[in-house]
Amino acid sequence: MKNFIPVFKDKNKASEDRSKIFVASRRDFLKIGSLATGGFLLGVNFQCSGPKGEVVTFAPNVYISFDSDNQVTLIAHRSEMGTGIRTSLPMIMADELGADWSKIKIVQAEGDEDKYGNQNTDGSFSVRMFFEPMRKAGATARHMLIQAAAAKWGVDPSECYTENSEVHLKESRKKVTFGDLVQDLLVMPLPDPAAVKSKELSEYKLVGTDVAIYDAKDIATGKAVFGADVDLPNMQIAMIARSPVVGAKIISYNDAKALAVPGVNQVVKIEGAGIPPGLDKPLEGLAVLASNTWAAKKGREALEIEWDLGPNQDYNSTAQLEAMAKSTLQNGKVRRERGNFNAAKSGAAKTLDKTFKIPFYAHATMEPIAVIADYKGDGSVEIWAPSQHPQWARGAVAGALGIELSQVKINVTLLGGGFGRKSKPDGVVEAALLSKAAKTPVRVQWTREDDLHHDFYHSHSAQRIVATLDGSGKLTGWNQHSVFPAIGATGNPDELHPSDGELGLGCTDFPFDVPNIRIETHESKAHTRIGWLRSVSNINHAFAAQCMMDEIAEARGVDPVQQAIELLGEDRDLNFAEETGGKYENYGEKIEDFPWNTGRMKKVIQAVAEKSNWSQNLAAGKAMGFAAHKSFLTYVACVVMVEKDANGNLNIPEVHYAVDCGVGVNTDRIKSQFEGGAQFATSLAMTSAITFDKGRVQQHNFDSYQIIRMPQSPKKIEVHIIPSTEKPTGVGEPPVPPYIPALANAVYKLTGKRIYELPFKI
Repeated sequence: MKNFIPVFKDKNKASEDRSKIFVASRRDFLKIGSLATGGFLLGVNFQCSGPKGEVVTFAPNVYISFDSDNQVTLIAHRSEMGTGIRTSLPMIMADELGADWSKIKIVQAEGDEDKYGNQNTDGSFSVRMFFEPMRKAGATARHMLIQAAAAKWGVDPSECYTENSEVHLKESRKKVTFGDLVQDLLVMPLPDPAAVKSKELSEYKLVGTDVAIYDAKDIATGKAVFGADVDLPNMQIAMIARSPVVGAKIISYNDAKALAVPGVNQVVKIEGAGIPPGLDKPLEGLAVLASNTWAAKKGREALEIEWDLGPNQDYNSTAQLEAMAKSTLQNGKVRRERGNFNAAKSGAAKTLDKTFKIPFYAHATMEPIAVIADYKGDGSVEIWAPSQHPQWARGAVAGALGIELSQVKINVTLLGGGFGRKSKPDGVVEAALLSKAAKTPVRVQWTREDDLHHDFYHSHSAQRIVATLDGSGKLTGWNQHSVFPAIGATGNPDELHPSDGELGLGCTDFPFDVPNIRIETHESKAHTRIGWLRSVSNINHAFAAQCMMDEIAEARGVDPVQQAIELLGEDRDLNFAEETGGKYENYGEKIEDFPWNTGRMKKVIQAVAEKSNWSQNLAAGKAMGFAAHKSFLTYVACVVMVEKDANGNLNIPEVHYAVDCGVGVNTDRIKSQFEGGAQFATSLAMTSAITFDKGRVQQHNFDSYQIIRMPQSPKKIEVHIIPSTEKPTGVGEPPVPPYIPALANAVYKLTGKRIYELPFKI
């Protein structure tokens, strides 16, 4: 794909950006042990809008350092799990700075809010949160370097520019390395912020291009450090027999056979939270600590435990899903209303009434949880964890151990996948508790079975949509019923309806110009731990809404792409506040800063139709499906092509995405996220499902919780990035929601069978 360099507009400068730049002291050098203890340190105090609209303070931290050897070191404060965020954010600074990317050193920050502010790598908000502060940091450093070089040469600073970690004098061969200016920088006052100007995007050489992830070589050669790669002297390995049903408690146990296994040293009980289980607490369990993983595993198998299974022991997810679907036949709690849907229904020439169901999903990350803790004699603890949210983990450990936050150090390793699972700190707390009990370093190692049995699951869901058409075929009414156990119920069992935030993920933000709209929810109780999984309830809502839109287009006799463009209406910004009672959360951003713009959505729809050759006459045995959805402030349209092979198996030869994510920082990572998102979503659509019977998960490994294999995966995935000068938005989660309905709509066109329940088989 060709690189694009759009002209940057002033309106993209975040209104909430109140970053401050400071020259760091030698004391700051010493606080950041991973940096050299000499040279020049430029700190950035970042204040910018956070994921929930709060002001996030990037407290006195160290972000850019220069040393006399011309080494430029940048601190990465976000967690790397394959998204490339540890590359993309430093790219912005390096491009502004004019640094040689091949000589940049990136150091992973520990989890520390006092030093690094918000480090929660979740919700697809890292680039949109830190784009402007990163630009400012790089621009300030560049300004100072140019001032120092200009003074050295006795020229006007306007005659100088930076490139390849050097300051150059225009129309001259004069140049000086950043390292040779360190001593000048140390005695230079900080510039007036008003004098610091960021580059135009047209001047960038990294932003808007394909840049491989910084860690790629280490990952490929086995040098990268993930959670399970950390090894400490005298470290024990722990495996835990956790409560098989959420809320279960240990009545009694016999550990004699476990202790008889060679290599097993100790058995330790972990007190669980019970009900509610909470989002940051471990389940009740019995841990076997051993000198090696095999001994810990065999010791766990030898434990004899009597459980009080608690109130969830009779829970059956299939029965609950049927009850949830049935509840949508009644009136629910109105969460958005426009016009009078009942009148539209009573006067309709045709009514479509369909119910859509999806199962529970597990995260099933490539790397099961592995956390190392070292509880020390002075009461402090050091942690090594593949954590998406190290600060939450730090706080949870401090609370569990009854110590001060300052006594907990969190080192963030690479993550072998996250998808939201590794923002939860339950495994981190387990390791800390066991290290304290054992008085040695401990690694808690989860197996794949642990991972599937004790997840924070994406909740199953029933969506009923009733649509009305008048005599001329106009869509006059839309009534969506949404029911699923809420994430908040994991901490509060009395929370029986989806939250406003969950509904704002593709339900209450229904964008089409329909005169009568009613959105309703129904009660549903959580019987397991519910959490967020890649794109969260956008999965439920987009599947139902976009499949229904395809069915409506067929009933109207119109093309689904043309229908979507028609129903989006004139180009305008949408505001859902009035119709939702002011409860539309817009992913934590002010709607005026990140509006829902119908023109931008129409552009991605038009682009995907053109790039996929939507109007082509396909050969027999092939079909295409379409869907479009906005999530995490990013506009996405998707076309999926399907075909049947000679054995009647479904193949997906081609997928097209069109994406408007504002300024695209690293186009390689954008494409990779969408390529991976299509694979991820194919599994959700066709092979993956978690079910419960008698309170227990019925799937144990990848034989029963299946991830798509190579023959089932999409073969060709084209990602068409729309050049944009708008503020950057998220790309980690937006690939998933439109893909599933586009695939389902394609399958219908191929087979004549509508898909109303996931996973589907043909």
